[in-house]
Amino acid sequence: MKIKIKFKRFKDTNGCPKVSIPKIIKKGDWIDLSTAEAYSFNAPQAGTLKGKEIKHRDVTSEVHYIPLGIAMQIPDGFEAIMAPRSSVAKNTGILCANSIGVIDSSYSGDNDQWHFPAITIRKTSISANTRICQFRIQLSQKATVWQKLKWLLSSGIELVEVDSLENQDRNGLGSTGETVFNS
Repeated sequence: MKIKIKFKRFKDTNGCPKVSIPKIIKKGDWIDLSTAEAYSFNAPQAGTLKGKEIKHRDVTSEVHYIPLGIAMQIPDGFEAIMAPRSSVAKNTGILCANSIGVIDSSYSGDNDQWHFPAITIRKTSISANTRICQFRIQLSQKATVWQKLKWLLSSGIELVEVDSLENQDRNGLGSTGETVFNS
């Protein structure tokens, strides 16, 4: 039996899904996710050096939360680990702002859209539906013995598209902490 992960795709104003269906690729262990819209990024800005004693230059760059056009319901006792695809930095100059993302099973409401936190090392742009990151499912530290057995005895995962996840929204990124970021 496969572990089912429900997902909902966000739609544009014409009712068309913004991204393609995530696919489990047989060659790899991770599932690719795509951008829901085109994005342009400015190059990081360096501060001005003053005096002979300064050994570094302050560089500022904005963090952009790129919408991925999906919300998912990960089974209780599991979590998703999201990371950039290996070619993204080389091809686009985009880096994941916090190295990886962790999405737990409670982030599963209809409006809990997944985002990719990005910073850039150069001026760049990406088009909509660009495969930018990937994720995998693993047991969480709160998994019960029964959830661990379910994982152990499963024959993999299955992605199931639904119109609604029918869960309460968690209200944005960072919602398990004190700071909440809405996009």
